[in-house]
Amino acid sequence: MSAPHRHHPGDDRPDDKHPEGSPPTTTQTPGCWVLSREAVRKVDALAVERFGIPSIVLMENAAIGLRDRAMAMMLELGTDQVVILVGPGNNGGDGLALARHLHNAGAMPRILLTTDPDRMAQRPGDAAVNLAIVRKMRLPLERLDSATGAEVLEQAADTRVLIVDALLGTGLRDPARGVIRDTILHVNRLRAPGVGVLAVDLPSGLDCDTGTPAGNGPAIEADQTVTFVALKPGMLHLEALRWTGEVTIAGIGAPRELIEELGELVPDTRRGPRCQTPTPTTPSRTLPPPSSHGRATDRGE
Repeated sequence: MSAPHRHHPGDDRPDDKHPEGSPPTTTQTPGCWVLSREAVRKVDALAVERFGIPSIVLMENAAIGLRDRAMAMMLELGTDQVVILVGPGNNGGDGLALARHLHNAGAMPRILLTTDPDRMAQRPGDAAVNLAIVRKMRLPLERLDSATGAEVLEQAADTRVLIVDALLGTGLRDPARGVIRDTILHVNRLRAPGVGVLAVDLPSGLDCDTGTPAGNGPAIEADQTVTFVALKPGMLHLEALRWTGEVTIAGIGAPRELIEELGELVPDTRRGPRCQTPTPTTPSRTLPPPSSHGRATDRGE
């Protein structure tokens, strides 16, 4: 081992500051961009209308951000089993796109739809496009209804599994109803060691502006939430942690100009790890895939 370097008087540069003469450091509360329910809607619309970004590209980017977090949670659980709960809107479309990426990474996704798949397929939009793709890929897909929902979910959670909540998004104002309400309640009853819950953008049933369940209805109690573009106002409230768990932010390719125009930069007062304000220089985190159990992972990565 070489001898430690000795400090010599000439080692200092003229502009070096010594600790004795350094001014006291101040701790600043980090800031985060926040988008309200209405601002989220405008960001999505203007990304398409003003900047010409196809909406399905935004959905695909959202799914890629979800994939990284889902894979990390599956590794922690020690499983390649994932159940994706899909609602009728774009939040469900994010879940369908996620199923493709997890399948390609060697995981075993099981898709549970809370709406009639044929009816969903007939609606125009990106969710229908992703439904058509997963059908052609022959990924396991079932209809979840009030009669069989509890039994199906209990069977799915009979082993170590990640449950992905892609039922409802930020547009919710009223309490969840019908099969979606029942599914939320079933998922919350299943919380146990070996069962992880990941919420897509926002735990289903939660009001994104208040951080409490919409209309005093039920809301998913997630272990982690991947929210898109920026935090939502309700996530800054301490009581929201009961439903969101740890929150991370995934960019979807929306131009930064829109975030700065429509969002608000506020102090991040949450407990735990601080969020990162999305910038062009923020590096993406690469996470290892779960065990492939003999299946080839995509392109050997």
